[in-house]
This record gives sequence, C-alpha cells and structure tokens, in this order.
Amino acid sequence: MLGLTGAPGAGKSTLASALTSRLADLGTVVVPFDGFHLANATLAETGLQSRKGALETFDLDGYAHLLQRLRTAHATVYAPAYDRAIEEPIAGAVAVPAESRLVITEGNYLLADHPTARRARQTLDSVWFLDLDNRTRTERLIRRHVTFGKAPEEAQAWATGTDQSNAELVSRTREQADLVVRLRESHHH
Repeated sequence: MLGLTGAPGAGKSTLASALTSRLADLGTVVVPFDGFHLANATLAETGLQSRKGALETFDLDGYAHLLQRLRTAHATVYAPAYDRAIEEPIAGAVAVPAESRLVITEGNYLLADHPTARRARQTLDSVWFLDLDNRTRTERLIRRHVTFGKAPEEAQAWATGTDQSNAELVSRTREQADLVVRLRESHHH
C-alpha cells in the first residue's frame, strides 16, 4: 500500500495513474483520499462550505477504516471516489479486488499531524511526497478550476486562498515522507 501526498496541484493523481498503467500486472488500484470529502449538503449544514478541502471537511475516520479493511480483505472492497465535475464524493465507485497486489492512495493529508491521519498512515507501507514548485503548481490549479467550471477570477482566488493555506499545511508534512519526489515542470497534463 503506497501513499502519494503533496500540496494541491502537485501531480498526485497524474503520478497515481501513470504508476497504475506501468504496474497493471499487479492489479494496481487507486483509492483517492478525496473520496472521503464530506458531501456539500453536510458541509453546508456544519458551516464548513467555505473551508472545503481543509482537513476537517473529510471523513478521516472512514478513510483510516477503509485502509485497514483493504489490508485484510478477502473479498472485493468498494471505495468512494470524488467527481470534480459535480464536486461531490461518489460511494462505491472504486472496486478493489482482494487479489490486487498494489493499492495506491493519494491525497493531501496522508502525513497530517492528527491522530486519525497517523492511524491511516500506519496502514501504508510507504508514503511519497510530491514536490513541485509553487508557480507551476498554482498555474495548474487555476487551469484545473477553470476546466471544472470556475470563472478565471474565482479560480485564481480559490487557488491562492483556500488551496494555498491547505498547501502550506501539507508542505509542513514533507519531512515525514519516506521519499520526496521532485517533479519538474512538464507540459503534459
């Protein structure tokens, strides 16, 4: 079980899918931490909508339990995914067969200084931190937000506001990683 972490826009999903196609013979499956986003209705009820993407807007306990389940599963386990187009988690979207030999999980808070995050971390064999320069990362984020329907100004504000404060929190966890992967700017998306 491999964890990929790094700030928003660092390239976690991109690396996860590249590894999945390279290591297809292991039955590699990606389980995104983002599948544990709380639903927008739940965030609205708890007044956390404006903080979406912050640690407390995820079902961290559910994530830790799922990883523990994957460790010992003798049958297919269904994990949630996150749909960026509707900005909602989708239950049961990722089938993880018991015979899968590599599970990659990617998300911002895999190394967070939080008891439940630490419990999740203990389930993983290794966690890699993806390091990408801030300028490239922010440009990528803005492009992503625009692709998924935000107006350019709104995308810019989100990437330099909410995303940036989350990025700073995540970057402080870099030292806890088993491996730091330095990414260079690439023009492949």
